[in-house]
Amino acid sequence: MPLSRPALAAALPGVALAVVIGVAATLVGRAVPVVGGPVPAVLLGALVGWLVRRRRAQDDGAADLGGLQPGVKFASSRVLQAAVVLLGAQLSIGEVLRIGGETLPVMLTTLVVCLVAAWGIGRLLRVSSTLRTLIGVGTGICGASAIAAVTPVVGAASAEVAYALSTIFLCNIAAVFVFPLVGHALGLSQHAFGVFAGTAVNDTSSVVATATVYGRQATDTAVVVKLVRTLMIIPIVIGLAGLEARRTARTQPAAVDGTGRAGGVRVLRLVPWFLVGFLVVVLLRTTGVLPAAAAPGFSTAATFLITVALAAVGVSTDFSALRRAGFRPMLLGIVLWVLVAGTSLGVQAAFGQL
Repeated sequence: MPLSRPALAAALPGVALAVVIGVAATLVGRAVPVVGGPVPAVLLGALVGWLVRRRRAQDDGAADLGGLQPGVKFASSRVLQAAVVLLGAQLSIGEVLRIGGETLPVMLTTLVVCLVAAWGIGRLLRVSSTLRTLIGVGTGICGASAIAAVTPVVGAASAEVAYALSTIFLCNIAAVFVFPLVGHALGLSQHAFGVFAGTAVNDTSSVVATATVYGRQATDTAVVVKLVRTLMIIPIVIGLAGLEARRTARTQPAAVDGTGRAGGVRVLRLVPWFLVGFLVVVLLRTTGVLPAAAAPGFSTAATFLITVALAAVGVSTDFSALRRAGFRPMLLGIVLWVLVAGTSLGVQAAFGQL
């Protein structure tokens, strides 16, 4: 739904702040590629948000974002959704079919193991359902991009998004150093390591960094596997949207139309608009309407929009909520990371691909 002029005017200060932080974080990511832009954006945003709240608390006793709040909310939701749409430009149906046939068993098994473990272990650790969903999809699919896609569907709080991203980031950094050592110790081929990195590491920058240490062929394989793995966002988001709709139906009275009959949930409303946009862009890329040469530009734009959106997430982060979350979510993320890595190697071994 388009915003009115007054709403747009109110959003400008917060959006402008998020863009400035996003630019700074992007520069940091270019200087240190293994880090990327999204995580510095969250950290810088969180620092700026803390300073703004502290200043306002000192001036008038209101520890909030003041006039920045509308724009921060817009950037952390609408901008995030637009970024997901642009991610579709990196894939074509042909690439999905060519790579997916060989790596689909590995991707599906690691995803199922990760999501089931996130639900079960997360409950044992008493991690909130929303946070374990974010950590589960972030670990099982593709890090920040998956978290970006799921956040508006499950209505995650900024603190939960920030915590999930921090967990994924720490595991990715560890993978850059640990996974090549594991690969050499197991004598993995370039292709096998590429599949391993593409399924067990999350954000693209970390996948590239991890595979590059191993070799050029491993890097090429890992990048394609990572992009195909991104498509797992589609069924997961649709499934989560359906679960949220059922949960809402149980907790709220049924809607009644003018004839007195209870109105049912429309299937199309279970599919977020940005996911439809994602599929449209994939089709445009497949049919050649969107040329392959344009894909890098769309990818760069998507990464920057995600960075801007996550800067807004950082600005709106509630540190008291993070403290209340404790160490359990981080432990959950580490356990899931180890499980996904072990499952990836195990499935490849079972199919004779190592």
